[in-house]
Amino acid sequence: MNYDHLTRKKKDLDGYRPLPPALVRNLEEWFRVELTYTSNAIEGNTLTRRETAAVIEKGITVGGKSLREHLEATNHARALDVVNSLVRKKPSALTAHDILSIHGLILNGIEDTNAARYRNVPVRISGSAVVMPNPVKVPSLMEDFLRWLTARNSLHPVAFAGEAHYRLVTIHPFVDGNGRTARLLMNLLLLMRGYPPAIIRTRDRLAYIGALERAQLGGARSDFDALVAKAAERSLDIYLAAARGQSAESEPETASLMKIGALAKAAGVTVPTIRFWTAENLLEVADVTASGYQLYSPDMIARCELIRSLKEQRLTLAEIKSRLGQ
Repeated sequence: MNYDHLTRKKKDLDGYRPLPPALVRNLEEWFRVELTYTSNAIEGNTLTRRETAAVIEKGITVGGKSLREHLEATNHARALDVVNSLVRKKPSALTAHDILSIHGLILNGIEDTNAARYRNVPVRISGSAVVMPNPVKVPSLMEDFLRWLTARNSLHPVAFAGEAHYRLVTIHPFVDGNGRTARLLMNLLLLMRGYPPAIIRTRDRLAYIGALERAQLGGARSDFDALVAKAAERSLDIYLAAARGQSAESEPETASLMKIGALAKAAGVTVPTIRFWTAENLLEVADVTASGYQLYSPDMIARCELIRSLKEQRLTLAEIKSRLGQ
C-alpha cells in the first residue's frame, strides 16, 4: 500500500508547527472524547458521544447506563493520559510494562483480577471463526511481539502502527480489553512519530471487525491496512483544517445524521421496530440532540436491511446479534 499522500499531509502539518497552545488543547480535548466514545462503542458500550463527554469531562452520571459503561469511559480517558505520557519515549524503548499499564487502566474496577495480566484461559470472539492462540503460548508470543515492536524497521509510521495493532489483537493476550489496548497502542505509535491519533469510526465498526477477521483467517490484509490509513488521513485533515483556521471538528457530521422517523422511513420499517432494535443494540445511536432525540448515521439504513434479511432467514435475536458481532 502506498502511504505517500499521508507523508505529504504530515509534512504540510509540520509546516504549521508549533501550533498555538490553545488550539492544541482544543484538539486534544476533542480527540480525548472522540477516541473514548468510538473505541468503547466498537466494543458495545451504549454511551453516546454527548454522554461520553459528560462522563469524562464533568463526572456526570447518565441515567439508564450501567456502572461498567461509565467506568469504560473514565478508564479509557485515563489510559489515553498514560499514552500521552509515553509519547516522549521511542518505540524501541517500549516495554511489556507499558502495554500492561495501559490494559490495567482499561479494566480498572471492571475486572481487576484480569487487569494488567496475560490470560491463562482460552478465549473466543462471539460470532467469529477465528481461533485465538493457546493461553500457554501467550507469554512467548508477547515476547516475540515486543522484540518486533522495539526492533529497527523501515515501515511507514502508519503502516507500523496498524501492524502493531493487528499483531497485538491477533495474539489476544488478555481476557478482555484487547481491542481497546490495541487501538491505544496504535495511536501511541502514531503520536510518537508526530501523527495525530487515528479514529476508527463507529460507522466503520462492521468493516473494521470484518477486515480484521478476514486477515486473521488467512485472507488479505489490504482492507484492514486501508481502513487504518483512511482513519489516519481523516485525523490529519482535522489537524490541517484547524491549523488553517477552519473547523477542526469534521466529526460528528451531525447535519447528515437522521432522526428515528427518517431512518424508519428510509429503511422501510416502523419506528417501534427501530426503537426495539436500538434497545437490543442491533442499531447504533450516533448522537443525541439537546432535546433528547436519538440520531442515526445513514449507514444504519444498510444495517436495517441486513437485520431484515437475517430475520427472513428465521434467525433468532441471539443469532442475529452474533452475525452482527454484538
